[in-house]
Amino acid sequence: MTADPGQRAGFVAILGAPNVGKSTLLNRLVGSKVSIVSPKVQTTRTRVLGICIEGPAQVIFIDTPGIFQPRRRLDRAMVAAAWRGSADADDVLLLVDANRGLDRNSAAIAKKLKRAERKVILAINKVDLVKKPDLLALAAELAETGVFTDTFMISAETGDGVTDLMAFLAGRVPAGPWLFPEDQISDMPGRLMAAEITREQLYLQLHKELPYAAAVETESWKDQDDGSVRIEQVVYVERGSQKAIVLGKKGSRIKSIGEAARKELEEIFERRVHLFLFVKVRDNWGDDPERYRDLGLDFNA
Repeated sequence: MTADPGQRAGFVAILGAPNVGKSTLLNRLVGSKVSIVSPKVQTTRTRVLGICIEGPAQVIFIDTPGIFQPRRRLDRAMVAAAWRGSADADDVLLLVDANRGLDRNSAAIAKKLKRAERKVILAINKVDLVKKPDLLALAAELAETGVFTDTFMISAETGDGVTDLMAFLAGRVPAGPWLFPEDQISDMPGRLMAAEITREQLYLQLHKELPYAAAVETESWKDQDDGSVRIEQVVYVERGSQKAIVLGKKGSRIKSIGEAARKELEEIFERRVHLFLFVKVRDNWGDDPERYRDLGLDFNA
């Protein structure tokens, strides 16, 4: 790429408690799907980069796993990944759910950021669901933490306030050449994106039944002569009873998951997709170092 003297580029980490809307906001900012979204908390397991162009600025957003009190090894690895993402960024954006307010997880994040003497931009999300007096009271409560330099009221779902937030962030990134090609919106490889889209459908269709230890891996990716792609994926679960849930009666559930994932993948990749899903039992997936490496997580966090 030829550098423009007026160009700017930098990284912004999106932090927040689980399920406050980080992935929804990232997808809204980028204008395309780069991070999966579901009602299940902790959907994002590892760092996802979303790349935006705003005038002369290229803003690279890091969608981090939600920060909470970790109990399992996988939890600890995801929380560690979130903090690493914030440490490496030029700016940190903390997202708070207007409905939940300054809950225990958000308060703990703000406290840790304050100890690190990290100044942070605050975005109060889902403002369309809360009355204005309550929003103002929440903003005042958050301001008292002494962590935030600026506050934005947004709705990642509807887009309200997001344009102003984007313009503000673009004005803060440092001067320098763009770090990615102009037409690139994420650094996620196609094989991993395909696995994430299928995992999202697992969560959407089996929200209350599916364990966190379930994983999806793209085992095979073959470009066909007609321009289509053949993708074979394995859904890993920890027990036979979980396999039965994912398969459904006479394979009906896995078929539904595959059809929904295939349609979305065709929209994302703009080509015909032949998707084949297989379900396998792998004991103690959550304690397998190889799976952590695949996700870019630290097994020993």
